[in-house]
Amino acid sequence: MPELKRLHATHAPAVLAFELANRTYFAASVPDRGDDYFNQFTERYDALLAEQQAGVCAFYVLLSEDGSVLGRFNLVNIENRTAELGYRVAQHVAGHGVATATVRELCRLAAQRHGLRTLRAATSHDNAASHKVLTKAGFVPIGPAGRADLGGKRGTWYQCDLAFLP
Repeated sequence: MPELKRLHATHAPAVLAFELANRTYFAASVPDRGDDYFNQFTERYDALLAEQQAGVCAFYVLLSEDGSVLGRFNLVNIENRTAELGYRVAQHVAGHGVATATVRELCRLAAQRHGLRTLRAATSHDNAASHKVLTKAGFVPIGPAGRADLGGKRGTWYQCDLAFLP
């Protein structure tokens, strides 16, 4: 049974393997992280852990039984009981409800563990799977997302009021 865990220093090798294995798949729907991301992975990973420690972000990994990463789920720009949600799942589990179930779980954690009231997420118009995940997880469209929000693509902002979750 996959388990959602708070990002930790020991997850670094599995996160890097996940990002490398799925790089082409991710680039089809979200901007590619670029070679610098991989060349400077350790420094960037350490910076994420520092942001998490400071309380401005909360990063999670969905781990399979063997410890490999099935997905990454992030709460960023935590401020005034609101955060932005970002996520990505491995190609081999996409389309099987993994993202939807984990986004729902993270919504509960966002309210209970982080004291958040509202989550927002942006997705490009051509990312139908992400639109579906957000809608199934209780998010509603609230307006257009500009090119700056989505790496040069147009899209939609979604919002979830965590107080109304079951």
